[in-house]
Amino acid sequence: MSSRTVIRGGLVITASDEIHADVLIEDGRIAALAATGTPAAEAFTAERVIDAAGKYVIPGGVDAHTHMELPFGGTFASDTFETGTRAAAWGGTTTIIDFAVQSVGHTLREGLDTWHAKAEGNCAIDYAFHMIVSDVNDETLKEMDLLVEEGVTSFKQFMAYPGVFYSDDGQILRAMQRSAENGGLIMMHAENGIAIDVLVEQALARGETDPRYHGEVRKALLEAEATHRAIKLAQVAGAPLYVVHVSATEAVAELARARDEGLNVFGETCPQYLFLSTDNLAEPDFEGAKYVCSTPLRPKEHQAALWRGLRTNDLQVVSTDHCPFCFEGQKELGRGDFSKIPNGLPGVENRMDLLHQAVVDGRISRRRWIEIACATPARMFGLYPKKGTIAPGADADIVIYDPHAEQIMSAETHHMNVDYSAYEGRRTTGRVETVLSRGEPVITEREYTGRAGHGVFTPRSTCQYLN
Repeated sequence: MSSRTVIRGGLVITASDEIHADVLIEDGRIAALAATGTPAAEAFTAERVIDAAGKYVIPGGVDAHTHMELPFGGTFASDTFETGTRAAAWGGTTTIIDFAVQSVGHTLREGLDTWHAKAEGNCAIDYAFHMIVSDVNDETLKEMDLLVEEGVTSFKQFMAYPGVFYSDDGQILRAMQRSAENGGLIMMHAENGIAIDVLVEQALARGETDPRYHGEVRKALLEAEATHRAIKLAQVAGAPLYVVHVSATEAVAELARARDEGLNVFGETCPQYLFLSTDNLAEPDFEGAKYVCSTPLRPKEHQAALWRGLRTNDLQVVSTDHCPFCFEGQKELGRGDFSKIPNGLPGVENRMDLLHQAVVDGRISRRRWIEIACATPARMFGLYPKKGTIAPGADADIVIYDPHAEQIMSAETHHMNVDYSAYEGRRTTGRVETVLSRGEPVITEREYTGRAGHGVFTPRSTCQYLN
């Protein structure tokens, strides 16, 4: 039994085109597009017809940086794969790439198997994995080759968090050399964790314990220094590099310089750095703890460089780094010591809407919105054109988006499993109306109609910007 759906009358927006077109979906994939009102479009027939007149028809978002159920700082991220992927769908995201964690003393395989067990049968949308490499040794390097073969083609390393995820320059170089051979992409958390730990210790000794000091000790210069060092190590190894959650003007400058030299260096930023600042970290009565994440929020003046980087393509991707911890009982672990506040913000549900607000505000174009939120992350991590576009043969991951609906972001109405919103009270224009994942309705006219277990693990090819 073949199932068919037609989406009629919407403005189809991809990274490259905008066209008023009808979309024919057959058996979970896009079968054809035809300009609305033409005989070809009129000939589309289906059991399910979705009226998209006056709406945008866009590819489902690809969030290339999430942390569901991540163990951190003696607790766990509050979203499970079930709650987190449901919230993602509500926000117009139809694919997440989460991070499986290798613990020190354990193999990559053990970490990957653990994450498969967490996700399998629980996801409302499709998912893939990156691998966090915490313990570089000969066995780990061999395992990297095997993971690339089975569709886990990117590896994250940390210059931050000594004693937890940290890798030294030698370990980083060895992993980069391996990825240069096997086609994998090294993702880097670029902050000088050794130096930061000294500043943390000194701040606490001075009695500077409030959340705002989290931002003050994790200095922008130490992000820039680590970004520069990561770029040079990648250059020595002959490997591509993807720098995650770029937050500082000085770090963007390092990426821009490397790209001007023709290096395969890529950068990601996140909505929190585009819309929030150290003003949030300084909120009174420990409220600032809600905004503790690493890299940290920066003073407002850094936002202009990030937006400019997105326009000039020195930054290519906006992901969320979704890693939620409830204010009560989790963020509160750091009362009296900012270094004990679990690092992370909720955002998987807010990304597409916040970026659409940037379109409304004239910061980016509609096509750039789709490029940085859907198409580029899919290409960067080997999912394109299966994901990230609306074209014949692609998975029917499609969002019907109302560009005129207004909403107020709030913890009372969001679907993430966390007791606060980082964007509480923010008014935005644009809202998801209907979401299809591989042709199946997950959100239907603002009602959840999906199910845990619909989403499947999606193996990836290597970075498509290197071919």
